[in-house]
Amino acid sequence: MNKKILITGSVLGILGIILGAFAAHGLEKLVDTDAINTFETGVRYQMYHAFFLLILGGTSFVSLKTKKVVFYLVLIGLLFFSGSIYGLATNTLSGFDFKTIAMITPIGGLLLILAWVFMLIGIIKNEVD
Repeated sequence: MNKKILITGSVLGILGIILGAFAAHGLEKLVDTDAINTFETGVRYQMYHAFFLLILGGTSFVSLKTKKVVFYLVLIGLLFFSGSIYGLATNTLSGFDFKTIAMITPIGGLLLILAWVFMLIGIIKNEVD
C-alpha cells in the first residue's frame, strides 16, 4: 500500500507541475485572468495533497487501515475538487457545461478535509512515541 500511495503522490505532483505550467503558459490566450486564477487554485490543492500522500506513504505513524481510508479520500476528493475546478475554469473551451456539476466541488473539499481528520485521528491513536 505504501508504494501505491507514494506512486500516486508522485504522479499527482508531476501532473500538478504540468497543469501549473499549462495554466501559466497555455491558458493565458484562451481564458480570462479569473479563470486562470481558479485553475491555479485546483493545481495548488492538487500539489498540497500530492505532498500529503508522499508523507502518508512514508510514515509508520498510522495504521494500514487508516492509510487506505486517507488515500481514497484524497483521491476521490481531488477528483471532485480539483477536477471540477479545472473543468469550471476552462468551461468556455468545452462542449460540456461544468456548471451543471459544480456542486461536486464542495463535496471534494469535504473529502479532503476528512482525509486530514482521519490522518490526525490515526496519529493520535498511535501509541508509539
